[in-house]
Amino acid sequence: MAALGLLGAALVGCGGGAAERPAPGAAPPAVSHEPSPKASAAAAGPKPARVPTAPPTLAQGPGGVTPVYTRRAKGTEKVVALTFDADMTADQGPRAARGEHFDNPQLIATLRRLKVDATVFMTGRWAEEYPDQAKSIGGDPRFEIANHSYSHYAFASPCYGLPTVAGPDMATDVQRAFDAFRDAGAVNVVPYFRFPGGCYDDAALRALAPTGVTAVQWDVVSGDAFAKDADAVADQVLDEVEPGSLVVMHCTRSAAPVTERAIRRIVPELRARGYRFVKVSELMGR
Repeated sequence: MAALGLLGAALVGCGGGAAERPAPGAAPPAVSHEPSPKASAAAAGPKPARVPTAPPTLAQGPGGVTPVYTRRAKGTEKVVALTFDADMTADQGPRAARGEHFDNPQLIATLRRLKVDATVFMTGRWAEEYPDQAKSIGGDPRFEIANHSYSHYAFASPCYGLPTVAGPDMATDVQRAFDAFRDAGAVNVVPYFRFPGGCYDDAALRALAPTGVTAVQWDVVSGDAFAKDADAVADQVLDEVEPGSLVVMHCTRSAAPVTERAIRRIVPELRARGYRFVKVSELMGR
Protein backbone atom coordinates (compact mmCIF):
# COMPACT_ATOMS: atom_id res chain seq x y z
CA MET A 1 0.00 0.00 0.00
CA ALA A 2 1.38 3.42 -0.90
CA ALA A 3 2.43 5.66 1.93
CA LEU A 4 -0.11 8.33 2.73
CA GLY A 5 2.57 11.03 2.58
CA LEU A 6 1.10 14.51 2.85
CA LEU A 7 -2.41 13.45 3.77
CA GLY A 8 -1.61 13.74 7.47
CA ALA A 9 -4.64 14.33 9.67
CA ALA A 10 -7.06 14.24 6.71
CA LEU A 11 -7.33 10.45 6.90
CA VAL A 12 -9.00 8.40 9.61
CA GLY A 13 -8.26 4.79 10.64
CA CYS A 14 -5.41 2.31 10.37
CA GLY A 15 -5.03 -1.34 9.50
CA GLY A 16 -5.55 -4.20 11.91
CA GLY A 17 -3.89 -7.61 11.95
CA ALA A 18 -5.63 -10.92 11.29
CA ALA A 19 -6.17 -13.43 14.10
CA GLU A 20 -3.68 -16.30 14.31
CA ARG A 21 -4.92 -19.73 13.18
CA PRO A 22 -3.46 -23.19 13.96
CA ALA A 23 -1.28 -24.65 11.23
CA PRO A 24 -2.84 -27.40 9.07
CA GLY A 25 -2.38 -30.81 10.68
CA ALA A 26 -1.54 -29.41 14.10
CA ALA A 27 -2.71 -31.34 17.17
CA PRO A 28 -5.95 -30.14 18.74
CA PRO A 29 -5.54 -27.85 21.77
CA ALA A 30 -5.64 -29.43 25.20
CA VAL A 31 -8.85 -29.21 27.22
CA SER A 32 -8.70 -26.26 29.57
CA HIS A 33 -10.33 -25.83 32.94
CA GLU A 34 -9.94 -22.07 32.75
CA PRO A 35 -13.10 -19.91 32.67
CA SER A 36 -14.95 -19.87 29.35
CA PRO A 37 -14.03 -17.13 26.85
CA LYS A 38 -17.36 -15.43 27.58
CA ALA A 39 -16.70 -15.41 31.31
CA SER A 40 -13.13 -14.20 30.78
CA ALA A 41 -14.29 -11.43 28.48
CA ALA A 42 -16.93 -10.35 30.97
CA ALA A 43 -14.38 -10.26 33.76
CA ALA A 44 -11.95 -8.28 31.63
CA GLY A 45 -14.57 -5.68 30.73
CA PRO A 46 -15.74 -4.55 27.28
CA LYS A 47 -13.49 -5.16 24.31
CA PRO A 48 -12.05 -2.13 22.54
CA ALA A 49 -13.81 -1.09 19.33
CA ARG A 50 -12.41 -2.60 16.14
CA VAL A 51 -10.28 -0.06 14.29
CA PRO A 52 -11.32 0.32 10.62
CA THR A 53 -8.81 -0.55 7.93
CA ALA A 54 -7.27 2.16 5.81
CA PRO A 55 -8.61 2.63 2.27
CA PRO A 56 -6.75 0.58 -0.36
CA THR A 57 -4.27 2.33 -2.65
CA LEU A 58 -2.09 1.21 -5.54
CA ALA A 59 1.67 0.92 -5.33
CA GLN A 60 3.69 3.66 -6.97
CA GLY A 61 5.30 2.89 -10.30
CA PRO A 62 9.04 2.74 -11.10
CA GLY A 63 10.86 5.83 -9.94
CA GLY A 64 8.03 6.82 -7.59
CA VAL A 65 5.33 7.63 -10.15
CA THR A 66 1.75 8.15 -8.91
CA PRO A 67 -0.37 5.11 -9.91
CA VAL A 68 -3.53 5.56 -12.00
CA TYR A 69 -6.70 3.51 -11.48
CA THR A 70 -9.37 3.46 -14.19
CA ARG A 71 -11.70 0.57 -13.38
CA ARG A 72 -11.78 -2.82 -11.77
CA ALA A 73 -10.37 -5.61 -13.92
CA LYS A 74 -13.15 -7.08 -16.02
CA GLY A 75 -15.05 -9.82 -14.27
CA THR A 76 -18.51 -11.18 -13.75
CA GLU A 77 -19.43 -9.49 -10.46
CA LYS A 78 -21.91 -6.72 -11.20
CA VAL A 79 -20.53 -3.82 -9.20
CA VAL A 80 -20.26 -0.24 -10.40
CA ALA A 81 -18.83 2.90 -8.80
CA LEU A 82 -20.66 6.17 -9.37
CA THR A 83 -18.38 9.15 -8.81
CA PHE A 84 -19.33 12.82 -8.71
CA ASP A 85 -16.94 15.72 -9.26
CA ALA A 86 -17.74 18.71 -7.04
CA ASP A 87 -16.02 21.33 -9.17
CA MET A 88 -15.26 24.89 -8.22
CA THR A 89 -12.23 26.84 -9.35
CA ALA A 90 -10.30 29.11 -7.04
CA ASP A 91 -11.52 32.28 -8.75
CA GLN A 92 -15.26 31.51 -8.85
CA GLY A 93 -16.10 32.99 -5.45
CA PRO A 94 -17.67 36.15 -6.93
CA ARG A 95 -19.95 34.01 -9.11
CA ALA A 96 -21.07 32.05 -6.04
CA ALA A 97 -21.67 35.32 -4.20
CA ARG A 98 -23.97 36.39 -7.03
CA GLY A 99 -26.06 33.24 -6.57
CA GLU A 100 -24.51 30.69 -8.92
CA HIS A 101 -24.86 27.20 -7.44
CA PHE A 102 -21.77 25.01 -7.58
CA ASP A 103 -23.37 22.55 -5.16
CA ASN A 104 -26.24 20.09 -5.71
CA PRO A 105 -27.90 19.13 -2.41
CA GLN A 106 -30.85 17.56 -4.22
CA LEU A 107 -28.49 15.09 -5.90
CA ILE A 108 -26.99 14.07 -2.56
CA ALA A 109 -30.48 13.73 -1.07
CA THR A 110 -31.53 11.47 -3.96
CA LEU A 111 -28.47 9.26 -3.55
CA ARG A 112 -29.34 8.92 0.14
CA ARG A 113 -32.99 8.18 -0.58
CA LEU A 114 -32.02 5.52 -3.13
CA LYS A 115 -29.38 4.14 -0.74
CA VAL A 116 -26.53 4.48 -3.22
CA ASP A 117 -22.92 4.34 -2.07
CA ALA A 118 -20.80 6.87 -3.99
CA THR A 119 -17.51 8.75 -4.06
CA VAL A 120 -17.44 12.55 -4.32
CA PHE A 121 -14.27 14.04 -5.82
CA MET A 122 -14.29 17.46 -4.22
CA THR A 123 -12.20 20.55 -4.78
CA GLY A 124 -10.92 22.37 -1.73
CA ARG A 125 -12.55 25.56 -2.95
CA TRP A 126 -15.94 23.76 -3.03
CA ALA A 127 -15.45 22.58 0.56
CA GLU A 128 -14.66 26.15 1.63
CA GLU A 129 -17.76 27.50 -0.12
CA TYR A 130 -20.07 24.79 1.26
CA PRO A 131 -18.46 23.60 4.50
CA ASP A 132 -21.71 22.31 6.03
CA GLN A 133 -22.37 20.15 2.98
CA ALA A 134 -18.78 18.93 2.88
CA LYS A 135 -19.06 17.91 6.53
CA SER A 136 -22.40 16.19 5.95
CA ILE A 137 -21.16 14.25 2.92
CA GLY A 138 -17.91 13.40 4.67
CA GLY A 139 -19.76 12.18 7.75
CA ASP A 140 -22.18 9.88 5.94
CA PRO A 141 -20.99 6.25 5.74
CA ARG A 142 -22.58 5.93 2.30
CA PHE A 143 -20.13 8.46 0.90
CA GLU A 144 -16.42 9.11 0.80
CA ILE A 145 -14.66 12.31 -0.20
CA ALA A 146 -11.70 12.15 -2.57
CA ASN A 147 -9.46 14.97 -3.76
CA HIS A 148 -10.15 16.90 -6.98
CA SER A 149 -7.43 19.53 -6.29
CA TYR A 150 -7.88 22.77 -4.41
CA SER A 151 -8.21 25.15 -7.35
CA HIS A 152 -9.56 22.96 -10.21
CA TYR A 153 -6.70 24.25 -12.32
CA ALA A 154 -5.17 21.84 -14.83
CA PHE A 155 -2.16 19.66 -14.01
CA ALA A 156 -1.25 19.37 -17.72
CA SER A 157 -1.83 21.64 -20.69
CA PRO A 158 -3.84 22.05 -22.82
CA CYS A 159 -6.90 21.05 -20.75
CA TYR A 160 -10.22 22.53 -21.86
CA GLY A 161 -9.00 26.08 -21.34
CA LEU A 162 -8.33 25.65 -17.61
CA PRO A 163 -5.52 27.67 -16.01
CA THR A 164 -2.52 25.49 -15.16
CA VAL A 165 -0.91 24.70 -11.80
CA ALA A 166 2.88 25.10 -11.92
CA GLY A 167 4.75 21.83 -11.41
CA PRO A 168 6.37 22.82 -8.09
CA ASP A 169 2.95 23.81 -6.72
CA MET A 170 1.03 20.64 -7.61
CA ALA A 171 1.60 18.69 -4.40
CA THR A 172 0.82 21.81 -2.33
CA ASP A 173 -2.44 22.32 -4.22
CA VAL A 174 -3.52 18.75 -3.43
CA GLN A 175 -2.57 19.09 0.23
CA ARG A 176 -4.47 22.38 0.45
CA ALA A 177 -7.63 20.54 -0.63
CA PHE A 178 -7.15 17.87 2.05
CA ASP A 179 -6.71 20.67 4.59
CA ALA A 180 -10.00 22.23 3.46
CA PHE A 181 -11.83 18.91 3.96
CA ARG A 182 -10.37 18.62 7.45
CA ASP A 183 -11.27 22.21 8.31
CA ALA A 184 -14.87 21.56 7.19
CA GLY A 185 -15.06 18.57 9.54
CA ALA A 186 -15.25 15.82 6.89
CA VAL A 187 -14.06 12.46 8.22
CA ASN A 188 -14.65 9.93 5.41
CA VAL A 189 -11.72 11.18 3.32
CA VAL A 190 -9.79 8.77 1.09
CA PRO A 191 -6.30 9.14 -0.46
CA TYR A 192 -7.54 9.32 -4.06
CA PHE A 193 -7.06 12.16 -6.52
CA ARG A 194 -8.80 13.02 -9.78
CA PHE A 195 -7.07 15.35 -12.19
CA PRO A 196 -9.23 18.33 -13.20
CA GLY A 197 -10.47 17.63 -16.70
CA GLY A 198 -8.84 14.22 -16.45
CA CYS A 199 -5.68 15.84 -17.86
CA TYR A 200 -2.28 14.62 -16.71
CA ASP A 201 1.16 13.70 -17.97
CA ASP A 202 4.27 11.99 -16.61
CA ALA A 203 5.48 15.21 -15.02
CA ALA A 204 2.23 15.55 -13.06
CA LEU A 205 2.39 11.92 -11.92
CA ARG A 206 5.92 12.49 -10.62
CA ALA A 207 4.98 15.77 -8.95
CA LEU A 208 2.17 14.13 -6.95
CA ALA A 209 4.17 11.09 -5.82
CA PRO A 210 5.10 12.67 -2.43
CA THR A 211 1.40 12.99 -1.54
CA GLY A 212 0.91 9.21 -1.64
CA VAL A 213 -2.38 9.47 -3.53
CA THR A 214 -3.71 7.07 -6.14
CA ALA A 215 -5.01 8.91 -9.21
CA VAL A 216 -8.52 7.78 -10.18
CA GLN A 217 -9.90 8.18 -13.69
CA TRP A 218 -12.93 6.38 -15.20
CA ASP A 219 -14.08 4.12 -18.05
CA VAL A 220 -17.63 5.52 -18.45
CA VAL A 221 -18.21 9.19 -19.28
CA SER A 222 -21.76 10.21 -18.39
CA GLY A 223 -21.77 13.33 -20.54
CA ASP A 224 -23.66 15.24 -17.84
CA ALA A 225 -21.42 18.32 -17.97
CA PHE A 226 -23.54 21.14 -19.42
CA ALA A 227 -26.14 18.60 -20.61
CA LYS A 228 -29.81 19.58 -20.79
CA ASP A 229 -31.34 16.16 -21.51
CA ALA A 230 -31.41 13.84 -18.49
CA ASP A 231 -32.48 10.85 -20.58
CA ALA A 232 -29.51 11.29 -22.91
CA VAL A 233 -27.18 11.22 -19.91
CA ALA A 234 -28.91 8.14 -18.51
CA ASP A 235 -28.79 6.39 -21.89
CA GLN A 236 -25.06 7.01 -22.20
CA VAL A 237 -24.33 5.52 -18.77
CA LEU A 238 -26.69 2.57 -19.20
CA ASP A 239 -25.22 1.75 -22.62
CA GLU A 240 -21.59 1.77 -21.43
CA VAL A 241 -21.60 0.32 -17.90
CA GLU A 242 -20.02 -3.12 -17.49
CA PRO A 243 -19.19 -5.12 -14.36
CA GLY A 244 -16.45 -3.19 -12.54
CA SER A 245 -17.07 0.14 -14.29
CA LEU A 246 -16.20 3.52 -12.82
CA VAL A 247 -18.57 6.31 -13.93
CA VAL A 248 -17.73 10.03 -13.88
CA MET A 249 -20.55 12.50 -13.20
CA HIS A 250 -20.81 15.90 -11.50
CA CYS A 251 -22.21 17.44 -8.32
CA THR A 252 -22.51 21.00 -9.62
CA ARG A 253 -25.92 22.45 -10.46
CA SER A 254 -24.54 25.28 -12.56
CA ALA A 255 -22.46 23.01 -14.79
CA ALA A 256 -24.48 19.77 -14.65
CA PRO A 257 -28.14 20.66 -14.08
CA VAL A 258 -29.74 17.33 -15.11
CA THR A 259 -27.56 14.89 -13.16
CA GLU A 260 -30.04 14.32 -10.34
CA ARG A 261 -32.83 13.49 -12.80
CA ALA A 262 -30.55 11.11 -14.69
CA ILE A 263 -29.66 9.31 -11.43
CA ARG A 264 -33.34 8.67 -10.74
CA ARG A 265 -33.40 6.56 -13.91
CA ILE A 266 -29.86 5.11 -13.85
CA VAL A 267 -30.05 3.61 -10.37
CA PRO A 268 -33.25 1.53 -10.67
CA GLU A 269 -32.40 0.33 -14.18
CA LEU A 270 -28.92 -0.86 -13.20
CA ARG A 271 -30.33 -2.54 -10.09
CA ALA A 272 -32.87 -4.31 -12.29
CA ARG A 273 -29.88 -5.69 -14.23
CA GLY A 274 -28.38 -6.99 -10.98
CA TYR A 275 -25.82 -4.25 -10.33
CA ARG A 276 -24.70 -3.13 -6.88
CA PHE A 277 -23.32 0.36 -6.23
CA VAL A 278 -19.98 0.66 -4.41
CA LYS A 279 -17.54 3.38 -3.47
CA VAL A 280 -14.17 3.59 -5.24
CA SER A 281 -12.44 2.23 -2.13
CA GLU A 282 -14.51 -0.95 -2.35
CA LEU A 283 -14.08 -1.26 -6.10
CA MET A 284 -10.32 -0.89 -5.77
CA GLY A 285 -10.15 -3.21 -2.79
CA ARG A 286 -12.01 -6.09 -4.42
